[in-house]
Amino acid sequence: MTPPSSPDFVAELEEIIAGRSLLRHPFYQRWAEGKLTLDSLRGYARQYYHHVLAFPTYVSGAHANCDDLGDRQELLENLIEEERGEKNHPELWLRFGEALGLAREEMVHSEPLPETSALIETFRDITRNGSFPEGAAALYAYESQVPDVAATKIDGLKQFYGISDRRGLEFFIVHKSLDVEHSRVTRDLVVKHAQDEETRDRAKAAARRAASALWGFLDGVYREYVAAAVA
Repeated sequence: MTPPSSPDFVAELEEIIAGRSLLRHPFYQRWAEGKLTLDSLRGYARQYYHHVLAFPTYVSGAHANCDDLGDRQELLENLIEEERGEKNHPELWLRFGEALGLAREEMVHSEPLPETSALIETFRDITRNGSFPEGAAALYAYESQVPDVAATKIDGLKQFYGISDRRGLEFFIVHKSLDVEHSRVTRDLVVKHAQDEETRDRAKAAARRAASALWGFLDGVYREYVAAAVA
């Protein structure tokens, strides 16, 4: 699917995403080093639930903006995997929260931080109101990072936070493998549909905006549940 003329464009997208690599954020670094409290993780779990619940709407927004049936079908597979059945991804996240000692109601009814709301609004705006290449680029900015982030979270949870059962870890186990394919799909869709310089520039701007919103979300979580606790 990827055109032979695309390596430079892909490299530019990767550079943009690397500039806001989530694993370099202080919150995730503290997670990997076992320096977060359980209360900090619980606060994060409450906030991230809102993003997990909203994520399928980002995919459906991009899906609705795509005119190519075959490409829509690829995105549909992603959407189905997010929402289908008893082990849909919001459900898996609620199980992770329970492993941290949270009640489901604490996550479902939690108040989003401003940065959490901004993250959701940003992704919805790009995927619904932007062009299809912009929406695919925003999805790629997130999904391309998920496998490594999930692996790091699993290691930290097992080593430092006493969470080793599959029920509590399944959200991360699933995304560690599933988003390898999802990110390949969204990358190839961006490249396929961004065939002129203007469209590529808009896709790169969308990736930058999405990556910044993800980083900003972690800024909010860090301020509220880490920095405030030690102030």
